[in-house]
Amino acid sequence: MIEYHYETNYTLSEESDYSDWISRIMQLMDFELGNLNYIFCDDDYLLQINQEYLNHDTYTDIITFDYSNEVEISGDVFISVERVKENSRTYKVTEVEEMKRVMAHGILHLLGYTDKSDQERAKMRELELELMRMFHVEQ
Repeated sequence: MIEYHYETNYTLSEESDYSDWISRIMQLMDFELGNLNYIFCDDDYLLQINQEYLNHDTYTDIITFDYSNEVEISGDVFISVERVKENSRTYKVTEVEEMKRVMAHGILHLLGYTDKSDQERAKMRELELELMRMFHVEQ
């Protein structure tokens, strides 16, 4: 089950399209979907989580808490809408495209991908783009 929570005035348009997309990603990767929560918030909200749970005193666009097991993907994905908007200007993409990229990034973390090294970051970016292309693809 995928749920969307809003701790800011932002809301996804067409939540069902996003849920369908995420479900197809899980199917493609041969994982079952457990409980997946996307929590959309502002910078300060995410900074507080970063400080409290990860001991990092920096702003970030996403924090993922993974509760998955070998077969079933579950987790909480916190996304700073403010960072997504800023990133969209920096990378000269639409806010919608940047939001999809960040949401895909969270999914990849839940699937076991990491981004600690330059090589891992490059691989994740490549996979993010592949997943984004699946957004409105018919089954």
